[in-house]
Amino acid sequence: MVTKAEISGQCDNRFSSVQEVFRENFDLGDEMGATVAVYLDGKPVVDLWGGNADAAGTIPWGRDTIVNVYSTTKGMTAICAHRLIDQGKLDVDAPVASYWPEFAQAGKAEMPVRYLLSHRAGLPAIKAPLPAEAMFNWETMTSALAAQKPWWEPGTRHGYHAITYGFLVGEVVRRITGKTLGAYFHQEVAGPLGADFHIGLDAKHDARTADFIAAPPLPPGETDPMQELIAREPEGVTAKAMTNPGFAFGVTDNSREWRGAEIPAANGHTNALAVARIYSTLSLGGELDGVRILSPPAIQAALVEQSNGQDAVLDRPTRFGLGFMLNSESFPLGPGLRSFGHAGAGGSLGFADPDAGIGFGYCMNQMLAETPDDSRAVRLIHAIYESL
Repeated sequence: MVTKAEISGQCDNRFSSVQEVFRENFDLGDEMGATVAVYLDGKPVVDLWGGNADAAGTIPWGRDTIVNVYSTTKGMTAICAHRLIDQGKLDVDAPVASYWPEFAQAGKAEMPVRYLLSHRAGLPAIKAPLPAEAMFNWETMTSALAAQKPWWEPGTRHGYHAITYGFLVGEVVRRITGKTLGAYFHQEVAGPLGADFHIGLDAKHDARTADFIAAPPLPPGETDPMQELIAREPEGVTAKAMTNPGFAFGVTDNSREWRGAEIPAANGHTNALAVARIYSTLSLGGELDGVRILSPPAIQAALVEQSNGQDAVLDRPTRFGLGFMLNSESFPLGPGLRSFGHAGAGGSLGFADPDAGIGFGYCMNQMLAETPDDSRAVRLIHAIYESL
């Protein structure tokens, strides 16, 4: 682990405590390399980075370093869907099959798009065993999902679609626009906003991409509840969701194949400033610096609670709107009652607080064991709100 890391960047004096906490996260031994950013009322007030980008601790984390943020990517995928809804091109209450006819298989002809965005579709996993490389083949994954019978009656419960969410929502976007989710996101969201966020990373960016580092083993006597559940029910929905095809929750992959594929639920590459900028846009009603991504009514519709309670896959409480995590005790997004965003495996996080005018981003390369409230981000968030 890195201690006494060099911290670089800019921080408004008002938020000096955020810089102190960021440094403390390194001093406590919780970070290898990381970046945190805060926008307030559309202006960047915190943009910090530090530590190292490689597992060996020899390459300094730089201003333009990017890193895999796992499920923080899901918030970006949700924005793409809501942009189409906002433009009248997608109806969340229309059947998925009206856009994607093959999806009507296995009794899914009437399933509404709404269930894909709210984790209520009953499609968090594919039952038939798939080879590991299937993860990188869009047609293989979407065809398997089109053929899959729901694990529960759609709409009756919710369960986290850890990987399938991106293929499900992404295929609807592709059918409507003719563009892959990553291309659409770049052209319609990240590009216009000048946000350094990629879903499907070009090889030219590899040199500035940080190594993602697996979480260290748990101390003796401690167990991982999810791994226990997977081991107890290897053919169950949680095990299949996390390991078929070849994906285990919290396992890293720094390969070119992983980085280059478009896996819109899990393999976005970015930095904290880009995440904070995008969520700042949403915190201000969908427009920043003359670029409009969504309308205020579209954002409000996205935040209407769809799912709340015990999650059928994660076996813990979760709360979702249409594609976004909503603030909850299980996944806290600061004190704002209307805060929304998305967390990623191992610690990354992005959210918007429309009441405080905050857009927040935190990215790192050292994963920690899965917890509802990774202490690194929580400490930073506390410092932000104490500074207001």
